[in-house]
Order: sequence, then structure tokens, then C-alpha cells
Amino acid sequence: MFAAATKSFVKQVGDGGRLVPVPSLSEADKYQPLSLVVKKKRCFLFPRYKFTSTPFTLKDILLGDREISAGISSYQLLNYEDESDVSLYGRRGNHIVNDVGINVTGSDSVAVKASFGVVTKHEVEVSTLLKEITTRKINFDHSLIRQSRSSRKAVLCVVMESIRTTRQCSLSVHAGIRGEAMRFHFMDEQNPRGRDKAIVFPAHTTIAFSVFELFIYLDGAFDICVTSVSKGGFEREETATFAVLYRLRNILFERNRRVMDAISRSQLYLDDLFSDYYDKPFSMTDISLKEGTHIRVNLLNHNIPKGPCILCGMGNLKRETVYGCFQCSVDGQKYVRLHAVPCFDVWHKRMK
Repeated sequence: MFAAATKSFVKQVGDGGRLVPVPSLSEADKYQPLSLVVKKKRCFLFPRYKFTSTPFTLKDILLGDREISAGISSYQLLNYEDESDVSLYGRRGNHIVNDVGINVTGSDSVAVKASFGVVTKHEVEVSTLLKEITTRKINFDHSLIRQSRSSRKAVLCVVMESIRTTRQCSLSVHAGIRGEAMRFHFMDEQNPRGRDKAIVFPAHTTIAFSVFELFIYLDGAFDICVTSVSKGGFEREETATFAVLYRLRNILFERNRRVMDAISRSQLYLDDLFSDYYDKPFSMTDISLKEGTHIRVNLLNHNIPKGPCILCGMGNLKRETVYGCFQCSVDGQKYVRLHAVPCFDVWHKRMK
């Protein structure tokens, strides 16, 4: 009866499908802002999810004793009074009959009257909460986390808003024939045939709520999924391993790209350098033949092995030479290796 009334309320209020009706009056106090609920898919035949309340709040599963500072705002939503006629042959009518146990003999419908009065909406300040959770971690030793983590179908959710009554409310049902005037009685002694039932519940009862899913990482950090596109759950080890390998692949790819770019630039530099050398007359470039310039020597004669040329031997092709110059030094080495032509003259021209 209570579940049927809350479902009808959510269906009429709407809210884009985010609102969830409270399934039971006995659990209404467990769907307060920042409370935790478990979301499970029933099976592949039923697209809707089942929400199960827990006795914990978001603070209970976090490390540390610091309270959550995100505030809760509230405002009046609407004044709700509803009367509906439900067929006994429908699922909702059967649910009401089974729930309240009224006498339906000779009846084909059930009249339901829900008087909630003014209801208020209480919601968490999302922006404040998102800033605060950046420094908080999940306690994996908590019993709720261990149990939820072991089930791949379970998703932890945090209640972000709840809708409550502001006064004592009543729900009543009457079994009758569709089309006749419906009569509502609030006391069982007034309807000895058992064709009417009524319940009264106190003020500040939660009748609907909405949640955001939690996505929990292996290191204890977590995100609140504020959009329907983002999905909650637990990060699995195989997913984390794949993510690490994917990031490593991207790093190696970027590093190889930079190396190839550097090699390409150095190759272009050498090409420009040598083309500049060959484009000039011999008398202007072969400065090693001039008096007072550095002298080409065969390094093998001085027990120095063959090695890469300092100009053209640093790229991907290790161009080696046995020639060099003792009058030049690089990085503490008292000689440099240079090809006889043209590297020797190009080097000294640039040094000059």
C-alpha cells in the first residue's frame, strides 16, 4: 500500500527518471541524504534496478574520523493529494490487495487515496561534496565495502536528495466496482466487511529519493558519478593493469616520436651543412690546407681506435672514421674524430 502510493508519486512528479520510490514504510528513515544504498540489477529480464538500504552513511566507509562538511539544503516542493482508481487485474492492483489484505469479493477495482500534503525536498550541496572527497579515501576493511566488492552486480550509491512529508499523512484503499461512488473509511470498525483499509504515518517520512553511484579505485580514491553516462562500481585489477599498460604504451610511443623528430632535425642540419660546404669554392672551404690551421691526423698512428665522427656520426647511422684533430677537444677529450672530407673543414670553419 505504501509502496504503491510512493510509486504513484514518483510517476507523477517525474524528475527525469532519477527519483526512486521508497519501497517500505519501515525503511523510510534509511534513505536520508548521504546515506548509502546498494543498487543491483534484478536479472536480464527486468531492466529496472533494485535498491537496498544499509545502516551506513558515506562517512562510515571513509578513513579518518573527520565529518563531511557538505551542507544539506531544503525547500518546499509541492502539495500532493491523489485519488486513483486501480484495476484489480493489473500488477499494481494485485500488489495493493496482497499488501493490505482487503476483501475484493464482487469488486473489479481498488480506489486509492494518498494525502501527503506539503512535501519538502532535501538535497546535498554537490559542489562542496565533490571538493571534499578529493582528499578522502575508502576504508576497504569496512564490512559493507568487502561484501559489495565481492559481488560484480552490486554498485554502492550515496543518497543525494530525499523527499519528505511535513505532517501526519494517510493512505486509504476501498474495493468496489468501477463507476460507483468510492467511499473512504479510516477505521476498520466502520467497514465490517473488510472492504476498506487505511494507514496513518508520521510527519517527516521519506517517500522518494535519488542517488549518485560511487566508482572506487584500487588505491582507495573514489569518484561520485554525477551524470548517467558515468557508471559506478569497483576498479578491477585486470582493468587497472590494462590502463597501466595503455599509459605505458602511449609514453613509449611519444618518446619514440620525439627521438625520431630529433634524428630527423639533426639529419636535416647535416644535409644543410654539407650542401653548404659543397656549394662553395674549394679555396674558401678547405681551410685545413692554409698555414696556421689545424692538421688532419690518422688517429690509428697514435693508438686511438676508429670511432664515430663528431659531426655526422651522432645520428642513427654511426659513421666512423680514423681521422681527427689533436688541436681540438670536446668534453675533456684531447682530440676529436672527424672525416677527412668534408667534416674536418666544416668543423673548423664553424669553430673559427
